[in-house]
Amino acid sequence: MTRSISSVLVANRGEIAVRILRSVRKAGLTGVIVHHAVDADTPAVRMADKAVQISGSTPVAAYLDGPQIVAAALASGADAIHPGYGFLSENAEFARACDAAGIVFIGPRAETIDLMGDKVRARNFVESRGFPVAPSAIEDDDPATFVERARAVGAPLLIKPSAGGGGKGMRIVRDLALLEEEIERGRNEGQRYFGDGRLFAERYVERPRHIEVQVLGDAHGNVVHLFERECSLQRRFQKVVEEAPSPTLPADERARICEVAAGIARAAGYVGAGTVEFIYGRGEFFFLEMNTRIQVEHPVTEEVTGVDLVSEQLRVAAGEPLGYGQDDLAIKGHAIEVRVYAEDSARGFVPTTGPLLVMIPPSGDGIRIDSGVEQGGAVTAAFDPMIAKLIVHASSRAEALDKADAALAAFVILGCRTNIGYLRRLLRDPDVRAGAIHTGLIGEKPELAADPVPDKASLRRVLAAAALSTRAVVDSADAVPVLHAAIGGWRN
Repeated sequence: MTRSISSVLVANRGEIAVRILRSVRKAGLTGVIVHHAVDADTPAVRMADKAVQISGSTPVAAYLDGPQIVAAALASGADAIHPGYGFLSENAEFARACDAAGIVFIGPRAETIDLMGDKVRARNFVESRGFPVAPSAIEDDDPATFVERARAVGAPLLIKPSAGGGGKGMRIVRDLALLEEEIERGRNEGQRYFGDGRLFAERYVERPRHIEVQVLGDAHGNVVHLFERECSLQRRFQKVVEEAPSPTLPADERARICEVAAGIARAAGYVGAGTVEFIYGRGEFFFLEMNTRIQVEHPVTEEVTGVDLVSEQLRVAAGEPLGYGQDDLAIKGHAIEVRVYAEDSARGFVPTTGPLLVMIPPSGDGIRIDSGVEQGGAVTAAFDPMIAKLIVHASSRAEALDKADAALAAFVILGCRTNIGYLRRLLRDPDVRAGAIHTGLIGEKPELAADPVPDKASLRRVLAAAALSTRAVVDSADAVPVLHAAIGGWRN
């Protein structure tokens, strides 16, 4: 059944809102956006055909207010809502509220979000369909024996909140004598972050790699994968660099892991764009979770496949079939994405704030910038401090790494500290260049976070430039000496 979509409301902000509106415009649809007052003068709001201001006790609370956003869609005449990522993107109740209001939710069915949003239910579903999962102990199965069953899995263990995401509440246990203490900490963090203290424990793969597979499904039962992304360069379970394809995954294992991902999506009756994530190590892989939304790192898949994922989301949400099969998709070249943040790597990656006095992104063939801010704007403490995503595409991984480094070197941002220098050091690291990466690599290289000490000549040049830009020095240099001023208007 097809449904006519003429106007799409974007229930998000920043770079993903700009990204969605770009595809909405390309499709010839009307773009509507909701925004808190702090976002009133942002590129996404100016780009939309219509803008509706929303409010809340905090800016984040406004974007989490489902009833207010549904009301904004109805008032603006929007017949579809795209949630982007984060906020309400994986909220099944919000998807149901859209359906009840006669609004198309651009995402999977609410029951699919429910299934995959709970890590325990998702894991049990995947295991029951014969797909690989890591040995584990689930608290819900028998809370009284959870500690005993977790200990039986053996060390090292990874403790996770059942309702978790984004690395929150995860604990690695290498000493089983500390198991009960770490379980209690994980439970407290799960309750604090998600309002749910239920846990499960699974075997932790040492020096694992994080492989995720992009999938697309339509309401007619068609499902394809768009190959894998390597997301192993992480800090505290948060992705820093993503690339497609994986630099070291053999062709046979690529085919196997991608088909398993597509099989999981088929089993779930998946409709829309989603990502199946795996832990990979020593030739074996295990299901980690499924994200029922567009991912932050989706651009690298777009670059190597030529598929506009947001445009596909819009078509599928309208009831159209994919119109192509697995054999029609192929990988072309290599793409890398880095997340440019306002943060100080030398001070423990603490977020920074400030005005974007100068922001000049790089440009050129194979360089893409996805950003929700611009020169004259500001980075505030209200939201995540991501300034932009830099995506590069080249014929090979080595060329892509070189292009990313050159693009970062050309990226000018003044007004707040950024992680650009750190990203350049990371991309030039010998292990990263060789593809010898795993989720713990960044933690093993703390020296990369420190800013290099400038040589004396460079330091003198920087100090001279700083001095020449200060008002006192400029006024002194421009002042007319008293003796010359006494001459008056005399000219030689």
